[in-house]
Amino acid sequence: MLPWVTAAVAALAALAAWLRAGRLARKLDALTQSYWELRYDFTRLRSQVARLDPDAAPPAEDGPPAQPGSVTYVSLASMKKKG
Repeated sequence: MLPWVTAAVAALAALAAWLRAGRLARKLDALTQSYWELRYDFTRLRSQVARLDPDAAPPAEDGPPAQPGSVTYVSLASMKKKG
């Protein structure tokens, strides 16, 4: 009798997890859709502002600013010991 009760409890837990995963997937889809709509609106508004003020400097790209004199790429061949 105990194995049947354990199996039933496990089946109910699996069903609950399946339903929760479905709800979370729908919520993730809604958040992803909202994110891309926001990105679209931001880009559209930025282009409208650029048309209103064409003399303004272009906005900086996303990401950390590059430090002057910093090395971004070092080839492995330049690191080999000579001799």
